Amino acid sequence: MGPPSAPPCRIYVPWKEVLLTASLLTFWSPPTTAQLTVESRPFNVAEGKEVLLLAHNLPQNTLGFNWYKGERVDAKRLIVAYVIRTQQTTPGPAHSGRETVYSNASLLIQNVTHNDTGSYTLQAIKEDLVTEEATGRFWVYPELPKPYITSNNSNPVEDKDAVDFTCEPDIHSTTYLWWVNGQSLPVSPRLQLSNGNRTLTLLSVKRNDAGAYKCEIQNPVSANLSDPVILNVLYGPDVPTISPSNSNYRPGENLNLSCHAASNPTAQYSWFFNGTFQQSTQELFIPNITVNNSGSYMCQAHNSATGLNRTTVMMITVSGSAPGLSAVATVGIMIGVLARVALI
Repeated sequence: MGPPSAPPCRIYVPWKEVLLTASLLTFWSPPTTAQLTVESRPFNVAEGKEVLLLAHNLPQNTLGFNWYKGERVDAKRLIVAYVIRTQQTTPGPAHSGRETVYSNASLLIQNVTHNDTGSYTLQAIKEDLVTEEATGRFWVYPELPKPYITSNNSNPVEDKDAVDFTCEPDIHSTTYLWWVNGQSLPVSPRLQLSNGNRTLTLLSVKRNDAGAYKCEIQNPVSANLSDPVILNVLYGPDVPTISPSNSNYRPGENLNLSCHAASNPTAQYSWFFNGTFQQSTQELFIPNITVNNSGSYMCQAHNSATGLNRTTVMMITVSGSAPGLSAVATVGIMIGVLARVALI
């Protein structure tokens, strides 16, 4: 009979350690190699400036690399090829003479133009001949010139004319802004923007629309402001007012009336007494008035630009005795006059 078999060996592992180990195995993964990327410095470039396409995380076993214009590898759009061991550079069909490649795989493009806008692909060739690609991109914008404003009417008539302001020149990928008397445009249904905000339309202009208008142009690399264009709104005259408002006078006083009406340009004034023209002045002066000066005084305001007339009428009454003479003084004067008559 053979020897008895040995009892099975059992190992007891606490269940908490089992759970911890399983958890670590679930969430742990081996480190990955950093991915090749391309960074554009800067991303928005002004025309005539330079941009650097900076390569990050170039594989250590890289034999060489190629730069292409566009988002994919295309031999017809090869800019430059570079062999690291020999530091040999070979220009491609898309090379313009403005590109410089560096041993760290970065690409410098100088004196950029609008046509340079777009994507650029870096292809790294490793020792096992496996390739890795990354794409970067940038935008080229023009240095903006000083804009200027054109207008169809710089002297509109209130409540009659509309005005179109246009900011020139028309530049692609440019933001247009408007300023009135140093402030941004107010919100109004009479103010309309069109043509990509290049055109500002004022419908049925008001006198409050008058002032200095400027346009500003912006892109990601520059901004510029126009000289002001002055909008001169012609209006009025409004109904004139006559001052002072006093309408009762005594004989011997001076009548001095002044007429005023809001108007642009300044109104021309005429005075009429009981319908008869008197004079073309803003003020009417009549010294030592009598009861015969009682009546209707009309002021007419005329705007030569709008062609409008407005009038207002004041009734003047001259009555009573002359100022400065009391009843006793009046009697004394009468007695003196009678005495002189008796002597004659």
